[in-house]
Amino acid sequence: MSSVSKSDNKKVTLANVAQDSGVSLATVSLVLRDKPGVSEETRQRVLDSAKTLGYIYTPSNQALSRSIPNQIGLIIKSRPDDIPATNSFYASVMAGIEMICRRSQINLMYANLLVDENNNPLEMPRLMTRQEVDGLLIVGMHLDSQMVAGIKDLGMPVVLVDAYADGDPFDAVVTDNFMGGYRVTEYLIQQGHHHIAIVGSQPQSYPSIQERRDGYLRALNDYDLTPAFGDCPLHPSAVKPCVESLLEEHPEVTAIFGSNDDVAIAAMQAAQSFGKHPPEDLAVVGFDNIHLAHLVTPRLSTMRVDMVEMGRLAVYLLMNRIEFPEAGRVRTVICPHLIERDSGLPV
Repeated sequence: MSSVSKSDNKKVTLANVAQDSGVSLATVSLVLRDKPGVSEETRQRVLDSAKTLGYIYTPSNQALSRSIPNQIGLIIKSRPDDIPATNSFYASVMAGIEMICRRSQINLMYANLLVDENNNPLEMPRLMTRQEVDGLLIVGMHLDSQMVAGIKDLGMPVVLVDAYADGDPFDAVVTDNFMGGYRVTEYLIQQGHHHIAIVGSQPQSYPSIQERRDGYLRALNDYDLTPAFGDCPLHPSAVKPCVESLLEEHPEVTAIFGSNDDVAIAAMQAAQSFGKHPPEDLAVVGFDNIHLAHLVTPRLSTMRVDMVEMGRLAVYLLMNRIEFPEAGRVRTVICPHLIERDSGLPV
């Protein structure tokens, strides 16, 4: 066994136990959760290592016959002005997660994680180090290589939900943002618009927004059209000056693709203050189909993402990962589809 001990390692992780006992993280997880598939010799070696190192495991799953987790953690992005409970997209995702947890009698622990404007975490949440959860759902953020390494050291099952990680090492549920961006743009082209701008993205946006921007660019390239950019952070407060500047510099623009619905709605409001009135003077299409999309005037045409289903699938993926820790990595893609309303009328 290795020289790692209580005295020289205050915070012992599953990775330490795996290294000390000479087995994989998955094997350690199986042993500590008292699951089958491990020889008695290996099981005892892992238990001896955990005891020697001082690793304290408090299994939330008290019934050994229960094949599903008893308690999982949900970590969701948070900004000072972007509270998850009021975020239309993630509120729906969370509703799907809660639905399956309730049906499966799984306890759900919540934690908010502060992120920057590009959804990069600014700290390691304490919930990630709490050994009483059987797995983690990480929602709406981008994990850099350092954060990925920290999560891997914990040896805890993880599923990303509308989230991304360097190296793509975890199971994930995401949207087909590229094709969604392509279809939005193609729809506007087929409506007769040849000068289409995208608002709310930037060259180095969050991956999902970058994929929508890439789909927009591919569609314009396929139809031999020229792009126009209203680059700004993905926040409604940044949209008004961006749209006003865009329309002043590109008066030929007849349609706007908002990178999400909040941006598209803000773009319609900004256009009205500029003297253009959607949809007669300017077509606007969004992405996500949040609840507000059909309540604004004009009603917003948008790409619908099944956000509740995204949450439901994420729980099922995590249950599978907990039960079968050595299974191949899974990436589930939600395909969006166009909802035609009033804001995307033809030229």
